[in-house]
Amino acid sequence: MLRVTSLLLTLVLLGSCAGRPGADVLQAVNTRGTAGKSIAAYVVSTREKEAGKRLAFGAGRADQPNYARFDISIPPDHKKGKIEWPSGKPDAKKDFVVTDRDMLSKDGFKHDLAGILSSGKDVGLFVHGYNYSYQEALFRAAQMAADADINGVPVVFSWPSMADVTGYLADKEAATFSRDALADLLIDLAQKSPRKNVIVFGHSMGAWLVMEALRELRLKGRNDVIAKLQVILAAPDIDTDVFRKQIEVVGRLDPPLTVLVSKDDRALMAASLLAGERSRVGALDVTDPEISKAAKREGVQFVDISELDSSDGFNHDRYAALAALLPKLDEKRRGGGNDLTRAGAFVLDAVGATVSSPFRLASKVVNPN
Repeated sequence: MLRVTSLLLTLVLLGSCAGRPGADVLQAVNTRGTAGKSIAAYVVSTREKEAGKRLAFGAGRADQPNYARFDISIPPDHKKGKIEWPSGKPDAKKDFVVTDRDMLSKDGFKHDLAGILSSGKDVGLFVHGYNYSYQEALFRAAQMAADADINGVPVVFSWPSMADVTGYLADKEAATFSRDALADLLIDLAQKSPRKNVIVFGHSMGAWLVMEALRELRLKGRNDVIAKLQVILAAPDIDTDVFRKQIEVVGRLDPPLTVLVSKDDRALMAASLLAGERSRVGALDVTDPEISKAAKREGVQFVDISELDSSDGFNHDRYAALAALLPKLDEKRRGGGNDLTRAGAFVLDAVGATVSSPFRLASKVVNPN
């Protein structure tokens, strides 16, 4: 109990050190005269709109998903891996700002989606994790889309997290509440996609939500949907035994399911303690021979990113800096003949891998055999 209390207190103190952006950042700002990049992002959310507020979504649970489109301006001097939040009055020259937004009907969203996918663009679906607000998830997706610089459009699935470090158990229930809605969204994405150009990126508790949706689709026989997806899990907050059972149902994916792990992830340490010291998938050590064997046996690709810098104090957000790597990773997968096209355990070489230069995967595969 002392260990749990100590670690949770540390997380609460770290979480309170930085101010959290409010819903005011969703208001449109005039960006005339700026030369920053613009990202069009869509949101599908099971959050309920907050009563009496013009554009705010909290932890209330909506009976039916709501849909929105945002245009977000990225500042000219943006640093990859970062979100430049406004510290006062939003300034497009140095801050991420919304330039336009529109609430959509489901039919309106599906119409836009069909146009995007039929044009050959990729769709990147971001499913956020525990302790995220609507606006934080939206801006994080925009940051990753801007850094990846690929021919694609981000879609955020925003489930009703409390956006509070003390809300872990409530968030798990909210994620469970959202499983069917996420599975339905994946069906919509796959039906509109003419090829395998839907990238699903689940972070932390959002990774558990992704695996549950995939499990549901497989049990319903929707192999056609799963075949259109490329799935990446970052720092997944999933009990290792639960993950094994999920994989038994979901089966092998093509390309392989990619799991980004960090053995020093402090947020997952806290989650493990809360769960009775059950190990979490996102904190596995890929140098363990048993992990390497299991990865090959189950058709999963583990990539250790422990050497990369983290900015959140928990070592839980390293994935945000990897967006610049995604085009290269995808290109290698499509080209074949590369380690990234198969299951196994890998290490990310952080030498020279900064936010201002390309990431390079280590050529050495961690394979004790």
